[in-house]
Amino acid sequence: MSITSLRMTTSNCVVASAAMLLSVAPALGQANAPTPVPGYTLSVFATGVVGKYTAPDSIAVYHDHVYIAYGDGNDPTGADGKTNMVIEYTRAGQKVYSFTVKGHNDGMKVNPYTHKLWVMQNEDANPNLVVFDPETREKKLYSFAAPPQAGGGYDDITFRNGKVYLSASNPAHNPNNEPAIVEARLEGSQVVVKPVLWGNATATNILTGQPVTLNLQDPDSMTTSPGGELVLDSQGDSELVMVRKPGTSQQSVLQIPLSSPYGQPQIDDTLFTPDSDGFILVSDTAADITYKIRKKVFVPGQAYSAGVAGSSAAPGFVGRLDVEFGQLTPIVSGMNSPHGLAFVKTGDGDDSLIDELKVVCELLFPNL
Repeated sequence: MSITSLRMTTSNCVVASAAMLLSVAPALGQANAPTPVPGYTLSVFATGVVGKYTAPDSIAVYHDHVYIAYGDGNDPTGADGKTNMVIEYTRAGQKVYSFTVKGHNDGMKVNPYTHKLWVMQNEDANPNLVVFDPETREKKLYSFAAPPQAGGGYDDITFRNGKVYLSASNPAHNPNNEPAIVEARLEGSQVVVKPVLWGNATATNILTGQPVTLNLQDPDSMTTSPGGELVLDSQGDSELVMVRKPGTSQQSVLQIPLSSPYGQPQIDDTLFTPDSDGFILVSDTAADITYKIRKKVFVPGQAYSAGVAGSSAAPGFVGRLDVEFGQLTPIVSGMNSPHGLAFVKTGDGDDSLIDELKVVCELLFPNL
C-alpha cells in the first residue's frame, strides 16, 4: 500500500481520535472509579509513572501549561535526602518538561507579580523554597533565615497585593500559640518571615457570629479569595480560616467550620473559580491520578474544596463550598485521597478537547 493511501484527512483523524478517547470512558464508570454528579464530567488528565514519579499533589497553572508536583511518599521533613519531581504539561496533558527539587514538595503556586513558580518543600520540618522561571527554566534554591517559630515547616503559598504569605504547618504545641500564617520576603538566598496570624487568634464563628479562640493544629493549604481575604485550610481541625486585611491594624478573622453529607470533612485544598470557561484539575494522590473535571459553564468566584470525610474509610470527594455556611456539596465522589486543586482557563471556549485530539493525531499519524 502506498504512503498516500495511508494518509487520512484531518476530519477522519479527529473522528478516529474521538473514538479512541471514548473507548476509555467506561473505565471511569466502573464501581470503584470516582463518579461525578449530573452537570459535571470526569476524565483522566495525567498519571504517575512507577519508579519515576508518583503520588501527585500540588498543581499550578502558568498560561496554558500545568505543573504537577509528585510527592513519591518521601519523608515530609526531608530527612531521607530524596528529591521530588515537578512535571510540566500542556493543557491537553502532554508532558513537555520536568525538574527536581530536594525534599518533599507540598505547596506550589505561580507568583502573579513575577510569573515565577514558587515550590515549597518539607512541610513537617527543615523547609526550603525553590523559585522556578517557566520562561528560562532556571531554578534557585532558598533556605529560611530561621527555623519556623511554630516548630514544624511551611506548607503552602498565596499572594496578595504584592506580598507573599505562607502557612506554618505541623505546629509543635497544643494549644498552638505560634504563628499559623507568616508573610515572607526574599533576601539574597534566604526567606525571611514575620507573623501575620497566630494559631490562637480570636476569630468570629461564621455560623454563630460569636467570638472564638482558635487552636490551629493543622495549617495546610492556602489561597486568596476574590475579595482579597487570605483563606487557610486547617485540615485536621475541619475548618477554614479567612483573614481580612492581613497584617494591618484592621485585620479580622473568620472561622468557617466545615460539614458535608459524608460527615465532618478534612479538606486539603480550596480554589475559587476565576473564569466561566475552563476546567478543574484535582490530584488523587493515593490513586496516582490527576483528574479533569468539566462543566459547560462555571460560576466565577465559586469555591470548590477537595478532601475526605472524617474517617479514613470515608470517600474522598471534591465539593462545591458554600462559604457562608461551610457546607460542601459533592460534585465528584469515590476518590481515594484528593489533594491539590487548580483551574485551567480555556478562553472564550473550552478547546482543550481539540488539543487532546491533536495530540492523539500526532501520535497515531506522525507523517500527516
